[in-house]
Parts: sequence; C-alpha cells; structure tokens
Amino acid sequence: MHAKLAAAARASGLVGDAARAVAKLLHPHLLKEEEFALPPLGLLATLAPGGAGRDVASAMALTDRLKAELPAMLAEHRAIVAALQELSGAARSAGDEASRRLADELRSHARMEEEVMYPAAILVGEYVRRGSQAALSRG
Repeated sequence: MHAKLAAAARASGLVGDAARAVAKLLHPHLLKEEEFALPPLGLLATLAPGGAGRDVASAMALTDRLKAELPAMLAEHRAIVAALQELSGAARSAGDEASRRLADELRSHARMEEEVMYPAAILVGEYVRRGSQAALSRG
C-alpha cells in the first residue's frame, strides 16, 4: 500500500494533491504504530500456546502507552479516513480506479487496526501483566 500511495502522490492534479494529503497524515501515524502499537503483537506467537514472552516488561510499557494514546490514535484515523474520502472522490472524478481502490484498502486497514490490532495489542499487555502479577503472588 505504501508504494501505491507514493505512486498516487506523484500524480498531478487533484488525485496527487489528495494522495499527498493522505501521506502527510499517514506517515507520522505509522511511525507511532511501529513504535508502540504493533510490537506487542510480536509476542502473540509465544503467548498463544501458553509460553512466556521474554519481553513482557516492554510489552506492558508499550501497551500502557497505546492505551494512553488510543484516543489520539483514533482521532488520527478519523482525519486519515476523511483525507481518504477526498482521495476517493478525486480518483473517481479523474477515472483513476487504482487510487480509488487504494483509498478503500487504506480505509479497511484503518478499521482492522481499530477493531483487531489495537485491541489485540492491549490484550497482550493485560495478559502478561496478569501473568506477572500471578507469578509474584506465588513466589
């Protein structure tokens, strides 16, 4: 999707303008996701079969940050989705089906993050926190 957005942003006219507006909003948001929203999901493969992750302390810290910043992250999604609506409209007017599909894909991706990835990342933190507390109470 990044390559497709970069290609759309190189276009001239309203499609290029709208794609650049999306990219301007999306880039700092993606940096935040990579910094603290997505890394806890890397523990799922270890935690799912009942294992203990090596990085439980960092997972708790990251998910605490995600919980604290979630309202801002969701506000950023709303701004990104609004910009994607502009891109979709510009693409439709220009007959640019690839950019219109890209806008749809990015909107779907944002919805998946809100409904699956962010909650799953938060649950990782809660799970490891409970496991750590249980271990402390036993030991």
